[in-house]
Amino acid sequence: MNRYLLPLGIFLVLVVFLGIGLGLNPREIPSPLIDKPAPAFELVQLHEPGKSLTTQDMQGKVWLLNVWASWCVSCREEHPVLVELAKTRVVPIVGLNYKDQRPEALRWLQQFGDPYVMSIVDGDGRVGINYGVYGVPETFVIDKAGVIRYKQIGPVTPKALQEKILPLVAKLQQ
Repeated sequence: MNRYLLPLGIFLVLVVFLGIGLGLNPREIPSPLIDKPAPAFELVQLHEPGKSLTTQDMQGKVWLLNVWASWCVSCREEHPVLVELAKTRVVPIVGLNYKDQRPEALRWLQQFGDPYVMSIVDGDGRVGINYGVYGVPETFVIDKAGVIRYKQIGPVTPKALQEKILPLVAKLQQ
């Protein structure tokens, strides 16, 4: 009888962990960067390669950093949402063009619209790695002090915008 208790106990523990895991949302991957300073960068601008942007340039502003690429299918899904958000001028959106070719990225923005106050180029993906980017698109809400307050993994949807991002931006802008 006792020889069956240990395997039964281990089995029950595994069933509990499996049940917990199946109840989690795979889109909600916790980021260790939330409530930490945004990793510093200095990257060239997509439209004007002779100019650059640094995290210091955005100090004092609440802003979104949207990681995108012309080769990204999901970026195409979220892009109209970002274009509409940009028209409201509620929050500046900086585009981080991730592992892309400049001509393709410029063509993509010309074709689908440019919601960004500026796009910067992360050609080798190092800045993306520093931000813990799992894949594109991803969007970060960064506060006036340069601290990451939220990370949207996957496309920004109208629901995520209305329920999470815009209320947070409004709170941070106060």
